[in-house]
Amino acid sequence: MATTKKTTGTTAATKKTATKKTSKKTVEETVEAAETPSFPPLAVTKVEVFPFKGGMSLGKIKAMASVVLNDQLQIRGLRVYDGPNGMFVGYPCDPFFKGEDTRYVCAPITSELRAVIEKAVLDKFNEVK
Repeated sequence: MATTKKTTGTTAATKKTATKKTSKKTVEETVEAAETPSFPPLAVTKVEVFPFKGGMSLGKIKAMASVVLNDQLQIRGLRVYDGPNGMFVGYPCDPFFKGEDTRYVCAPITSELRAVIEKAVLDKFNEVK
């Protein structure tokens, strides 16, 4: 019967320890990455305005409108108001909300987007009225 001898063949010289480098992001890097937008800014690509004609009286509401942003998102139910400081655009409200405040279905968060939408809707309103 033949005997086999097991050899490990590892010595201190041949044994290599691999160190793994993990790339852990700091909190600041994570916040910075989240604040950097990875998508293009929203642009109004289509506007429809439906002005009220003749004897229709809905108070200060002069028209209804809808807009499309980046050919991807449609917002319906915008209202064109004639307020004490001039014309402005109101956003759709939740009709089933039972609170004291108004809860909007959608509304721009930044003043820049609000200005872009308002300008597009009011320009179209002035064309069609």
